[in-house]
Amino acid sequence: MKLTSIIDHTLLAADATSAQIARLCQEAREYSFASVCVNSCRVAQARTLLEGCPVKVCTVVGFPLGAMSTRAKADETRSAVEDGADEIDMVINVGYVKDGDWDGVLDDIMAVREACKGKVLKVILETCLLTDDEIVRACRTAVRAGADFVKTSTGFSKGGATVHAVSLMRSTVGADVGVKASGGIRDAESARAMVEAGASRLGCSAGVAIAKGESSDADY
Repeated sequence: MKLTSIIDHTLLAADATSAQIARLCQEAREYSFASVCVNSCRVAQARTLLEGCPVKVCTVVGFPLGAMSTRAKADETRSAVEDGADEIDMVINVGYVKDGDWDGVLDDIMAVREACKGKVLKVILETCLLTDDEIVRACRTAVRAGADFVKTSTGFSKGGATVHAVSLMRSTVGADVGVKASGGIRDAESARAMVEAGASRLGCSAGVAIAKGESSDADY
């Protein structure tokens, strides 16, 4: 398996320009990445630029904190799907997790699942903020809500993907649910380590460097 085929080529910076999104899409075509992952205001642009291309359009919802209302997440999801998103990466409500409000976590994910029916849904856990027990419970809740993937990180908190977290998530969700590692994957060596630990998708802004066998200082 080529690493490029499982990379979501990512640009989520607040100051990302239209020209940078165009370059991201061109690189995704050139290297045959799985998708481009962009903020929701850039979904329509990416959809147009990737027309007729197998590269998917992925976007983030409730990003990066996950702390907005469930209704806001569902509305953002519907808008993104209307604009052409194929995949939705939503941020879990970490505060609900810390409260032990698992019904709230479930309802939050299910509302987004309903809003993107027929599309791929990845649930970002922000593992750097969770205990192992919370990671396991969050994974089980995401699966119960109908998630296609569980994902480690936004890349905008205090830590990114770790081999330990990926391995724990894989052992929890089993073989039928995807695991996406994201945050701090800067070279092919770290990318392969995540795959060996159980990742089936990688979120990287360093996708081109990884494809070239180089290293990057990208945070996400």
